[in-house]
Amino acid sequence: MTRKTQKLASVSIVATLISTGLVACSDRSDAGVADTFAAASSPAIYTPPADATADPEVWPEISPLPLDPAIEARIDAIMAQMTLEQKVGQTIQADSGSVTAEDVRNYRLGSVLSGGNSAPGPLAYADAQTWLDAADAYFNASIDPEGVEIAIPIIWGIDAVHGHANLRGAVVFPHNIGLGAMNNPDLIEDIYRVTARELSVSGHDWTFAPTLAVPRDDRWGRTYEGFSEDPAIVAAYGERIVWGLQGRPGTDEFMSEGRVISSAKHFLADGGTLDGRDQGDARISETELRDVHAAGYYTAIPAGVLTVMASFSSWNDARMHGNESLLEGVLRDRMGFTGFVVGDWNGHGLIPGCVSTDCPESFNAGVDMFMAPDSWRELYHNTLAQVQSGEISMERLDQAVRRILRVKIQAGLFEQVAPSERPLANSNSVLAAAEHRAIARQAVRESLVLLKNADQTLPLDPGLTVLVVGEGADHIGKAAGGWTLSWQGGEFPNEEFPAGESILAGIRSTVEAAGGQVIFDPEGRSDVAADAVIAVYGEDPYAEFQGDRDHLDFVSPDFDTELLEQYQDRNIPVVSIFLSGRPLWTNPEINDSDAFVAAWLPGTEGGGVADLIFRSHEDYDFTGRLSYSWPAVANSGPVNVGDADYTPLYAYGYGLSYEDTDSGSTLSEESGLSSDDHNEDGSFYARGQAIEPWTVQIADGRGWHTPEERLASTDHVALGVLDRIAQEDSIQLVWSAGGELLRLHGTDPVDLSRETNGAMELSFRARGVNSQTARVEIGMGCASGPECLHFVPIDIQQGPWSEYRISLSCFADAGVDMSQLDTPFIIRARDEDGEIGIGEIALGSDIDAMRTCGDE
Repeated sequence: MTRKTQKLASVSIVATLISTGLVACSDRSDAGVADTFAAASSPAIYTPPADATADPEVWPEISPLPLDPAIEARIDAIMAQMTLEQKVGQTIQADSGSVTAEDVRNYRLGSVLSGGNSAPGPLAYADAQTWLDAADAYFNASIDPEGVEIAIPIIWGIDAVHGHANLRGAVVFPHNIGLGAMNNPDLIEDIYRVTARELSVSGHDWTFAPTLAVPRDDRWGRTYEGFSEDPAIVAAYGERIVWGLQGRPGTDEFMSEGRVISSAKHFLADGGTLDGRDQGDARISETELRDVHAAGYYTAIPAGVLTVMASFSSWNDARMHGNESLLEGVLRDRMGFTGFVVGDWNGHGLIPGCVSTDCPESFNAGVDMFMAPDSWRELYHNTLAQVQSGEISMERLDQAVRRILRVKIQAGLFEQVAPSERPLANSNSVLAAAEHRAIARQAVRESLVLLKNADQTLPLDPGLTVLVVGEGADHIGKAAGGWTLSWQGGEFPNEEFPAGESILAGIRSTVEAAGGQVIFDPEGRSDVAADAVIAVYGEDPYAEFQGDRDHLDFVSPDFDTELLEQYQDRNIPVVSIFLSGRPLWTNPEINDSDAFVAAWLPGTEGGGVADLIFRSHEDYDFTGRLSYSWPAVANSGPVNVGDADYTPLYAYGYGLSYEDTDSGSTLSEESGLSSDDHNEDGSFYARGQAIEPWTVQIADGRGWHTPEERLASTDHVALGVLDRIAQEDSIQLVWSAGGELLRLHGTDPVDLSRETNGAMELSFRARGVNSQTARVEIGMGCASGPECLHFVPIDIQQGPWSEYRISLSCFADAGVDMSQLDTPFIIRARDEDGEIGIGEIALGSDIDAMRTCGDE
C-alpha cells in the first residue's frame, strides 16, 4: 500500500517565531490611572499549585501591536464619565436566553451572547430577521442615554465555528478537523471572511472563533473543533483566520463592513486533557504547554485578535480561569495581547472556593469579562460589592474596563447604527451567496481523505447505476455535525438548510446529468442490481462533553455495516463515505469497502463529495491528507506524530490520490477491546444484549425475574427477539396485564449526575408491533427504594422503528438520586395488553435543544 505523506515541518514553533522576528522585547502598559477607592479588605487571589504556575521568562516575547494614543485618550474620556455600576456592568456577559433588553439598559451590561441553544424565538436557531429584531433591542437598550453621562454599546457574541450555523439559510462549512486535512491557509482565510459577512447579515459583532486547540487524545468530544494534532497547522491557520474575520490591522479592511470581532480559544491546552475529558486536566509539562498548545496564539495575537477566551480546563489541577501566571504573565506580558479576556460559560465557577455567582478570584487572575449566561444578575451584584469592599481593586476594574472599551472602539461600535440598519443586514445577496457556496464546496473537496482505493475503484463512472445506502446520504444535519442549528446538532430536516445540498442530492445531480441512475435505500436492504454501492454512514452529531468517549471503536448508530460485505460477495464495488468528528477504529468497514473516504463533517455542500467520487472535473483529485493519526486499535490512548512509540494504522499526513497504487490488503479486525470496554457513554442495551453491569429482568407478579435465555415468559410478560438493523439486535416485549414489565438493573449503583448536569437524555429505539399505539411509562430509579423511582408517559407508535428521548433532568427534578442509579431503564404498561420492540438503550446527546419529559 502506497502512503503519501504531507511534508509539513515539525520544527519548534518558538524557534520559528524567533527566526521570523515576531519575538521581541516589549514595554507596554494598558492599565489606566485607577480611581481612588477605599478598600476594606485585600484582593481575593487564587493560588495555583507550584507545577501549575508558569514562568513567563521561558515563553516567547512577542512584540505587541502598538496602542493608538487617540484611542487611549478616548478611553480616558469615556471612563471619566462612567459610574462604578457601569464599569462593573461592562465586565458581565449574559446569555440571550436569560436576559432582556431592559436588563441590558438597567445593568449597563457589556455584552450579550447566544449559546448554542439560545436563539431568539422557540427554536435553537432563527432566521435573519428574528436575529436582527433581538439585536436591535439589545443594542438600542445599551445606547439609551437615560440616567447615565455616557452609554456604552454592547457587543453580541455567538459560536460561529464552522460558518454561522445558528442562522437558518447560512452556509455551513466543514468542521475544523476537515479544514486541517485541507491544509490550505489561503482558503481558510476565505472561509472565515465569508463567515464574518454572514454574521453581519444577522447583526452579530463577535464570533467565538478561531478554536486554536491542539487535540492530543481523539476521545475528546471536541476533537473535530481542532484543526490538527500538529501545532504547525494550527499556527499556520491562526493569523489567517483572524485576518479573515477582522481584516488586517493597519489597513482599511480592519473591522470594516462585513468584519466581526474574533476570539482565540480556549486558552490554554483544552486539547491536552487527560483521557480527552472535556473540562478536564492537562497534566503536562510547561514545555509541552508552551510548544504544543500555545502554537496558534503565537500567530493569532500578532495578527490582531481582539479577544481571547479562557479555557474550562485545568493545567496540572489549576483551573485556567484562575491562573494569573498564564492569563497575565504569559498572555499579556510575554505574548503582547492588548485585547480583553472573556471567560467561558460559567467557567469561573469551577475555581476552588468559587461558584457561578461569586468569583473575584477569576477576575483578579485576568478574566476581564465574565461569561455568566444565567448567573449574571447575582454575579453583577456580588462583583460590585467586591469592588466596594476591596476584594477587587479599583485599579483592576479600570484595567478590565479599559481593555473592553479598547476593543469596542477598535471595532467601531461607538459609530455604529442599529444592527438592522447596517449595510449587510438581512441581505439575500450575501447570505449563502454563490461565491460563499463555491468556497464551501471547494473546502469539502480539499478536506476529503482517501484512505483506501483498491484497484483504483475511484473515480466511479457517473453513467452507471449506483445504489446509495446509509442514513447519512440524505441527512445534512448528520453531515454537518455538532454546533449546527443547535449546540449538539441533531435530527433537523433538510428543509432547515434551504441553501444546502445533501450528499445524496450531489450524487444524484452528477449521475443523472451523465445518464446514469441513482437508487436510494437508506437501510441498505435492497437486492437491486447495481454497478456500485456508495454507503454514507458514521457518527451521529454531538458537541462538547456529550461527545467524550472511552475508546475509539466505531459502532454504527443507524446503518448495519455488515451489509457492506454482502455487497462485495455479490461483486458490487463498495465505496464508503465515512462521516465522523475524529479518526475511529473502522478496520472491519475498511476491509468491507473497495474505497474508503474519511469525509469528516463536510457541512451543507454535499456536492463536493460527488465531485471527487466521480471526478466531475479533470482537475479534481483527492488532495486532503490526515491532520490526525488514524488509530490501529480501538483501545489506544493518544497517538500523535512525534511520539516515541508511534504506531498508527494510517500515519499523520497519509492520503491517496487517484493514481496511487493500493492493493487493498486486509486489516486486522482485533479491536483490542473486551466486552466491558463497550459499556461506554452510558450504553445500557446494545446489539441484542444488556451491557455490563446491567441485567435484563422481567416482572413475574411477585417481583423481578432474571431470565437465563433471551426467550422467556412469566405469568403476564413474554420476552422475545426482533431485528432492527441486525439480526436479533432488539427485544420483543408482549404483555397481557398492566403494570411493570421489564427493567435493566445493576447491583452496583452508578453516578449519572455529571451527565444530568450536561443536559443528556435517556434514549431508546422502539416500535409498536400491533395496530395500536402502545401506552407505556418509562422510568429510572436509584438504590434507596421505591420513593426514588419516577416514570414519564410515552406513547410507542405502531410502524417503523423510532427514537424516543427523555431528559435526565426530568427524573432528577422528580427526586431520583442520579448519583446512586441502579435502574437506568424500567418500563411499565398503561394498557392491559400490548406488544412492542425495544432496542439500543443508552444515554444520548440533547439533539433538539429542548427538555423532553415524555408525553406529559
